[in-house]
Amino acid sequence: MATVTRLPFGLDPTDFSSSSPSIPEKITDRRHYRTIWISDVHLGTRGCNADKLIDFLDHVDSDTMYLVGDIIDGWRLKKKFYWPAAHNDVVWRILKRARRGARIVYIPGNHDEMFRQFTGLNFGGVEIRRSAVHMTADGKRLLVLHGDEFDAVMLSHRWLAHLGDAAYEMTMALNRWVNLVRRAMGLRYWSLSKYAKSKVKNAVAFITRFEEVVAREAGARGVDGVVAGHIHAADMRAINGIAYYNDGDWVEGCTALVEHDDGRMEILHWADEMTLRETIPSPTAALAAA
Repeated sequence: MATVTRLPFGLDPTDFSSSSPSIPEKITDRRHYRTIWISDVHLGTRGCNADKLIDFLDHVDSDTMYLVGDIIDGWRLKKKFYWPAAHNDVVWRILKRARRGARIVYIPGNHDEMFRQFTGLNFGGVEIRRSAVHMTADGKRLLVLHGDEFDAVMLSHRWLAHLGDAAYEMTMALNRWVNLVRRAMGLRYWSLSKYAKSKVKNAVAFITRFEEVVAREAGARGVDGVVAGHIHAADMRAINGIAYYNDGDWVEGCTALVEHDDGRMEILHWADEMTLRETIPSPTAALAAA
């Protein structure tokens, strides 16, 4: 008898394939990219901006999508199960992309490390890999990995990483309240934790050190660049001749890294795009209102 491999937390691609999302998929003229990278979604936490990610997935398409770790927050789910319908809708949309023919590559991070045991397998059209090398349209080879393997705190003091995770969760709870007040005042989304990190010298030094170590590892592997997640800090710059990219997160910044058809790379700041869309109506909406 064949052994059936079960995914953690009862996740089953066949369940999502036969279900319908609670938030219907929008019919839009989708913006097309050759490749999309997203990471650090942290499904299973209250800090996850699932509504913004759903909006993103309903407005963009790609030939390939990389899920660069911490898509599901297993650390948080083990402590307290939290999984609203919108989080199902995110998974549903990703699996639907695979059914439509897009290549989906999932590289688990430290918060969803329970999926690393399935490296090399394919679930519902989603390839699970430990890392990958992506070839851009203009011939550059990019190493794709989550990046926690270069985090000294994760490697040396796992208990400290969990303590930091608890403090981060408290900050994100405060961030939600701040943005509820801002929304009531008609103000745009703003990340308290992102602002705090940009102002704290030690946090800035950690991010810089992380970027340098990851770029050095990419150079040692003979590739032209690297795409990582993990630190929730979207960026793209050259470090000692290596192209360094970080796709950011969907808890604080709501960002994605994309590759255009000619190989050009860009970071999309989706919360800003949503605000702009609400401020400036589309031509179709303007005609309808006329």
